[in-house]
Amino acid sequence: MNKILLVEDHEMNRDMLSRRLKRKGFEVAEAVDGLQALEKVEEVKPDLILMDMSLPQMDGWEATRRIKSNPETQDIPVIGLSAHAMSGDRQKGLNAGCDDYDTKPIDFKRLLDKIHTLLDQRSDS
Repeated sequence: MNKILLVEDHEMNRDMLSRRLKRKGFEVAEAVDGLQALEKVEEVKPDLILMDMSLPQMDGWEATRRIKSNPETQDIPVIGLSAHAMSGDRQKGLNAGCDDYDTKPIDFKRLLDKIHTLLDQRSDS
């Protein structure tokens, strides 16, 4: 069973997305900010991270940079999630180390496709 770390500060979004992922067979761990995400990634060793970019304490950009700069966690795929659909945001996410990027509100089928693509790539390597 693949483990996903869901980093989202809005409880309703986190709860809804977590339940939908669990119904699709994923084990889901949760964090509410970038600092907690850094702790959880070490503790849970997820197969993939869904990272909201607008977080309290430490934003998703910085948390992703730290995860990707750590040799023990750098290979974990990160999908950045943001309500900011600005043209430069996708590139900013990729520059921070995100392996992919998606916008809110979440299109669950599209997000699921991205999750499966990244997990398949990881298992192939």
